[in-house]
Amino acid sequence: MRISAANLPDLSYLQLNRARNVFYQLTPAELVEAALQRNEGVLADTGALAIDTGEFTGRSPKDRFIVDDDITRNNVWWGKVNLKFDAARFDALLQKVTDYLADKDIFVRDSSACANEKYRMDIRVVTETAYQSLFVHHLFLRPEVIDTGFMPEWTIIAAPGFKADPEADGTRQHNFSIINFTKKMILIGGSGYTGEIKKGIFSVLNFILPHDEKVLSMHCSANTGAKGDTAIFFGLSGTGKTTLSADPERNLIGDDEHGWSDYTVFNFEGGCYAKCVDLTAEKEPQIFNAIKFGALLENINFVKGTRTVDFSNIDKTENTRVAYPIHNICNAVTPSIADAPKNIFFLTADAFGILPPVSRLTPEQAMYHFISGYTAKVAGTEAGVTEPKATFSACFGEAFLPLNPVTYAELLGAKIKKHNVKVWLINTGWTGGAYGVGKRMQLKYTRAMISAALNGGLDNVKYAEHPVFNLQMPLHCPDVPDNLLDPRNTWANRDAYDEKANDLAILFIKNFEQYAPYCNSAIISAAPNVVVTT
Repeated sequence: MRISAANLPDLSYLQLNRARNVFYQLTPAELVEAALQRNEGVLADTGALAIDTGEFTGRSPKDRFIVDDDITRNNVWWGKVNLKFDAARFDALLQKVTDYLADKDIFVRDSSACANEKYRMDIRVVTETAYQSLFVHHLFLRPEVIDTGFMPEWTIIAAPGFKADPEADGTRQHNFSIINFTKKMILIGGSGYTGEIKKGIFSVLNFILPHDEKVLSMHCSANTGAKGDTAIFFGLSGTGKTTLSADPERNLIGDDEHGWSDYTVFNFEGGCYAKCVDLTAEKEPQIFNAIKFGALLENINFVKGTRTVDFSNIDKTENTRVAYPIHNICNAVTPSIADAPKNIFFLTADAFGILPPVSRLTPEQAMYHFISGYTAKVAGTEAGVTEPKATFSACFGEAFLPLNPVTYAELLGAKIKKHNVKVWLINTGWTGGAYGVGKRMQLKYTRAMISAALNGGLDNVKYAEHPVFNLQMPLHCPDVPDNLLDPRNTWANRDAYDEKANDLAILFIKNFEQYAPYCNSAIISAAPNVVVTT
């Protein structure tokens, strides 16, 4: 049912006042009902809405563009991540998309990003589907009062049914996600994957906050203890970022995107977008219990003949997801803001079994490892991967960084020094050998190491220096066997360990070559040692 014109926002600036029906600021219940009526999805037995995103079940990084204009031309780090798009072609494509939506129902939602009011960004999101609007309700910050006079700073238009003509429109293929900093718009087409909406705004904040406000934008989770001690967890997929930050003894600030101003850490978002492959109540009780009426499940499968989700079934994709508002987590901080961190954890799943399970970093080492963003993929996680494969993603989120990664690392280093933050590298990967020979570090030991770091249990123990990576390894950690703390001691063949450690160091150095020209000597000196053999 169309809402009366008096209660609609002004969409004339988008030429979308021509749309057939405009549904503004619907509640989650209304959006679920609309999605079911439009055959966008079905209800799981928990009451969650289950939908399929269609052709794309994940982001398409090669189809993400930034308009080349006076704002971006000399500031964006152009290359394999940030692809240029012509301003005139953006205008033409925007016209095509709004023409496409002119005879359709559209869903309009006004929201914002950044829990710290000083940096709040007001956002309007126009979507072709009800489920996308439900996603926006969950992931962005929700206004307490609906105001049809709201004028957004940024606008997103998401039209999954519109397909571009690459030759005419300047895209790579029929799907696209384009950021225009002059018009303050994000245009998404050809893909129903909701993550494109979320990461579009994250990319915008990753440009604006560090560049204009000197706020460090971070792809991380964060929590805080009873004494107000904030901890930040960086890590790529599969390293344990969500698992290790979801601590019943601590309060969740957020699970994915944060800013660090002078004295606060604040969530950009109002919800969570969690992977749910192999999800169980035992392994991830907070996420499992958050999947109730109103939550949005993406690309899952049901147990045959039921509406019970089979979280182990990845026939559609390994990237099964669930979106829900952060208040579905019982110990979430409201508002999602806390003091500057006292501890930072870099999580890596080193499938080569080389890095220590816990080590302490100097500020320069922290900057080096932050820029490197290392983890490893193991056999079976990706087509063609038959043995451990090193993966580097700058700042643990390279795909979303419009600026040179060194910019973010320098901000991180300055804040670490200013606030005297302890930085830890945690290897949640293999011990006693590489994947296929050794075994993965037990979660209970990793949790014990993080607890010790948080409560001061590693402050007054002796440390030894790793001979290749120069990391400070504690010789004792409460509730962890001492023999696990030096990875070399866990290998049956220590000469083999030395050889593989050298090989991994070479990979680090080779990857870092692209950043070295922008780094000072202190950061470069934090590189691992390499023994050159002839």
